[in-house]
Amino acid sequence: MSPPEQPSGAQAAGGGGGAGDPAIVPSQHYGRYAGLLALVILVLITLNTILTKPNGASGVSPGRQMPPFAVPLVRGSLVGAADVATRPNEGAAGRVPACELREAQVLNVCQLYERGPVVLALFIQGGSCAAILGDMQKLVPAFPGVQFAAVAIKGDRRSLRRLARAAGLTFPLGIDEEGSLAALYSLASCPQVTFAYPGGAVQSRALLQRPALADLRSRVASLVAGSRARGWSPAG
Repeated sequence: MSPPEQPSGAQAAGGGGGAGDPAIVPSQHYGRYAGLLALVILVLITLNTILTKPNGASGVSPGRQMPPFAVPLVRGSLVGAADVATRPNEGAAGRVPACELREAQVLNVCQLYERGPVVLALFIQGGSCAAILGDMQKLVPAFPGVQFAAVAIKGDRRSLRRLARAAGLTFPLGIDEEGSLAALYSLASCPQVTFAYPGGAVQSRALLQRPALADLRSRVASLVAGSRARGWSPAG
């Protein structure tokens, strides 16, 4: 969709529709109950983070496909709710299937797993959750071809940009302005890190808290080894 300050900007990838069709589902398409659900989930995540007690959450089950989504990049000017549609014209989920929504200012998880193994962190601002971004950035040079990415569940865009600059992020950082990924990815802890093979099948149980850097490195190395066993190799 177009940024509010630039009404004539980019249109939805995948074409079709009239002028002004949004690339990302506009916020008003999400009803009152979806917003309340996201708020409840975020409160539970926050409480869980403060109390640091296990709550049985496990994210997307190993072997399942990563649920598709497309969200605006924090460093871009697109705004709006996540597109989580799996077919055309799926109501509040989106008009365009999320996997088909490909723009320079969009983080599309389908594009990530088409390129290689995926390490995806979901987090909320506040506390130590966002520190996972710096940990992931430290591993980027050691794992060429691995698609590191992160999505903030709600949050303030300006402070997220500052966070990205401070961490020196070279991987994409998106924002889920309505919190719809919290339910989609069974999010109930912060941060939550999902590991998936090329093609999008989840490799192993998600990390449900920030691990030691050595443990995170070990998990990424295991993902790479499993991906190679499936025939993947980094380009270059």
